[in-house]
Amino acid sequence: MNQAAILSDTAAKRLPTLGEATRMWFKIGCLSFGGPAGQIALIHREQLVDERNWVSDRRFLHALNFCHLLPGPEAQQLATYLGWLLHGPAGGAIAGLLFIIPGALVMLAFSLIYATLGAVPGISALFFGLKCAVLVLVVEAVMRIGRRALKTRFAWTLAGSSFAALFLFGVPFPVVMVGAGLVGTIAPGYFAAGVHSKAKDGPPAILDAILDAYPDRAQRLARGARIAGSVSGVLWLLPVALLIHGDGVYADVAWFFSKMAVVTFGGAYAVLAYVAQEAVQHYKWLTAAEMLTGLGLAETTPGPLILVLQFVGFLAGYRASGTLSGLPGGIAASAITLWVTFAPCFTFVFLGAPLIERLQNNSTLSGALSAITATVVGVVANLAIWFSLHSLFKETIPVRSTWLSLDAPILSSVDPWAMLLTIIAGVALLRLKLGVLRSLVICSAVSLVLHFAFGVI
Repeated sequence: MNQAAILSDTAAKRLPTLGEATRMWFKIGCLSFGGPAGQIALIHREQLVDERNWVSDRRFLHALNFCHLLPGPEAQQLATYLGWLLHGPAGGAIAGLLFIIPGALVMLAFSLIYATLGAVPGISALFFGLKCAVLVLVVEAVMRIGRRALKTRFAWTLAGSSFAALFLFGVPFPVVMVGAGLVGTIAPGYFAAGVHSKAKDGPPAILDAILDAYPDRAQRLARGARIAGSVSGVLWLLPVALLIHGDGVYADVAWFFSKMAVVTFGGAYAVLAYVAQEAVQHYKWLTAAEMLTGLGLAETTPGPLILVLQFVGFLAGYRASGTLSGLPGGIAASAITLWVTFAPCFTFVFLGAPLIERLQNNSTLSGALSAITATVVGVVANLAIWFSLHSLFKETIPVRSTWLSLDAPILSSVDPWAMLLTIIAGVALLRLKLGVLRSLVICSAVSLVLHFAFGVI
């Protein structure tokens, strides 16, 4: 027996059962706070280096790079990818679902509380503090992504151009993201440098030893993934096709968030400007301040930040006119939003993962990924400005001309209490490094004190 076979036999005995993996994915789903960076680090720590060594660092980063190229939450897609590598389509489905379900249940509870008690003064004050803290979280996201992505002069230029296109000229978000991907594909060498570090090979991981010794396992995994991807695609599109033939808010929710599912490159922060533009200004499902509140709630729950879309969908259904409105309508619209947001993620991963497993160090993919990542800096900067204008100022004035399309603040309408709470959040998060949850709690607590003690909020 050769050395590879010996290693694979030893590894096969240590390969986790589906039950063991399920317990691990449930743990990750319940603890995945802190946004995609913290969630990816949690998956890495639990599954790779520090704990189990199920998958090698090299294969982990290869899967992560692919998930960055996909629309949707990259951490959830990474969990689906790795679950598929370990236990086929069933493992991928379990990993992806358990990454979503705990946070979705918490977000549903928050949505119910907000819809039924949000008008209560004390609850309103709590959410006001939450909204102000989120402004700083978005600014911190710009800084964090910028440090990671803007390594070259071309990346800075692309980020600045993306910001100008969105903030000054009103170019649609999908056009900006698709354009960035095309630029990175055409000229990958200008963007790839320094964005994604190469993995260091360590001792043979359990799964890698098995796959290296038995290529037929990879082929079986690929066949199963293609079938699972096709099935999940049908399960995604069939309900959407039935719903969009109807009228009312549920057809709008199904169609709008299905579009979001295929253009949400760059994560929740990047897509929120487009969601806000449509959900707030076009559909009028909620206000800009409520959008900030939803993001703050998503920050306090485990799971993907894109769960903020569930909050938007809930309010759309809750406020709908017709026989199904109120809490039943909100729950129904929330379920539709979750379905059309996350079902495509399984389709993308299962159909793309077998091909990506065969690609190593592809320069075109790296260039597209790096260009999109650079563009996200400009997109999130636009989001930070947009939220600031609608949160720190009570009134804005639209500025429209042949080329320009932006909102300008009316300086006399500045909200001093929102400004104060935002400064407190900035000190807590950026200066004292207290973390997301502590910063959110501090701002909400100060807001409550200002309300009950001084009656100013």
